[in-house]
Amino acid sequence: MNAKKGLFLGLLFAFFAIGFIAIQKATPDAKPHRIYKEIKVYSPYKFEKTIGGLAIIDSRTGTKEKPDAADSLYRMDELDQQWGKNHLKIVENDVVVLGDNNQTVSKIFIQTQKERDWLKKFFGI
Repeated sequence: MNAKKGLFLGLLFAFFAIGFIAIQKATPDAKPHRIYKEIKVYSPYKFEKTIGGLAIIDSRTGTKEKPDAADSLYRMDELDQQWGKNHLKIVENDVVVLGDNNQTVSKIFIQTQKERDWLKKFFGI
């Protein structure tokens, strides 16, 4: 192999490595799918696809927020965390979803200690 091929392959490898690292940094931490899916149903924040990327819509007020494409997943997590601090609480082995007037909307059973730990870490409850 001559020097030109080696340089080309080295640059190609570096490009893919940097791209992979950038994708890993732009992706938020993994969430327990079962409990997150059940809680997400009650969250007022939803994604809407637009031509320019993703917009976050607050279904209570109808306001749209258009974060950068790289920040949209992180911003959704921030909004969900703020909502969860005020509208979720852990009672024994259940997560209680509260409405805006502190009425109980739903109870979701916590199956594992991993889910309980994630709820405490992610939502701060």
